[in-house]
Amino acid sequence: MTKPSTSLIHAALPRYRQIAEQIARQIEAGHLVVGQKLPPERDMAAQYEVAVGTIRKALAHCEELGLLTRRQGSGNYVTDAERSGALYSFFRLELPDGGGLPRAEMLAIDTMTKPGHLPAFGGAPTAHRFRRKRYLDDRCVALEEIWLDASTHPALPATEISESLYLYYRDCLDIWITHAEDSLSLGQFPDWTPQDFPVPAGENACLVERFSYVEHRQKIEYSRTWFDSRFARYVARLT
Repeated sequence: MTKPSTSLIHAALPRYRQIAEQIARQIEAGHLVVGQKLPPERDMAAQYEVAVGTIRKALAHCEELGLLTRRQGSGNYVTDAERSGALYSFFRLELPDGGGLPRAEMLAIDTMTKPGHLPAFGGAPTAHRFRRKRYLDDRCVALEEIWLDASTHPALPATEISESLYLYYRDCLDIWITHAEDSLSLGQFPDWTPQDFPVPAGENACLVERFSYVEHRQKIEYSRTWFDSRFARYVARLT
């Protein structure tokens, strides 16, 4: 059984959130270090081609996440804090030189009986399948196939889906992902690889398989991500 969810729309994050996430990824990649002062707001506005007000909202959001300290009359400084509140704290792909703003392009959303080749997760016989292209900045670097167990939501609500699926899970489905476990191996790009993807179907790929958990260690999601190491790398930092 396959039932497409055609009423769902993939929504881009607001520009200030994109900038805040990009700053967070630069901190995690080591391009911005603890104690470093950020450029003046007007310079950052010119760099990102946005209004100063948008930069101020982005910096305020970074401060809420504990990533920056704003000193009156002095500027914005990077702080020594974990970025667990950032949207992409679970996203492990980076550009070869580090960082890169994640972006997603939805290819298909379907609800179906779980195929027999999938590993066990969740308690329902059905799942919602998301297929996406993933970008870092403007470069397409990966393909994703994500299976969300349908036990809590047999049908997805007719609403916009954020580029961060975990944000969509939290805000629209009341599903809170607490942690994830990744396994890396070699694979091949799947037969549904779009023609405009930089690598054709069947070519060798690095494969990331992930189980995502909610509280009480319940597996709620299984995903596969195929990427080419020429365009991206998988990074897990230990602190």
